Amino acid sequence: MSIENVDLFDGLMPEEIQILRDTSVVREFAKNTVLIHEGDVADSLYVVESGRVKVYCSDKGGKDFVLNILEYGDYFGELALLDDDKRSASVRAMEASKVRIIYKEDFKAILDLHPNITRILNKNLTRRIRKLTNDVKSLALQDVYGRVVKVLTSLAQPAEEDGSMRIDEKLT
Repeated sequence: MSIENVDLFDGLMPEEIQILRDTSVVREFAKNTVLIHEGDVADSLYVVESGRVKVYCSDKGGKDFVLNILEYGDYFGELALLDDDKRSASVRAMEASKVRIIYKEDFKAILDLHPNITRILNKNLTRRIRKLTNDVKSLALQDVYGRVVKVLTSLAQPAEEDGSMRIDEKLT
């Protein structure tokens, strides 16, 4: 997997992509391994190269609320690159997964030397914020059936050649 396929870095020059690749590390995680914990120090961005991960928050009783399921080409932890706050969610590998990690300090040094990356990153993060705003608006304005359909559709994976879909994740 190459990070030039990640929408966060869409628009970067090949040499800028290479700089990001050269300063990142790749790690593999077994199924059910927690990659990050909510409340931890936020110091890196992760790009999913293979497998699937679940982004979630837990209540005081230990019940998980799934925020997103991410797979190849998706990323998480981008807030760590922008502020000094703690992790806002936990992430667990749903299957054996490989991720590319870009550490905040390395990223800040790159931005100092390559201001075009800052401009592109701002544009792409703004696009993501707009999408999240539309998602929240949809949740607030759709009836319960529309919200259920949207969630189930996002969790479904193609199952058969006939176009049917299957949700492998246990729903609670």
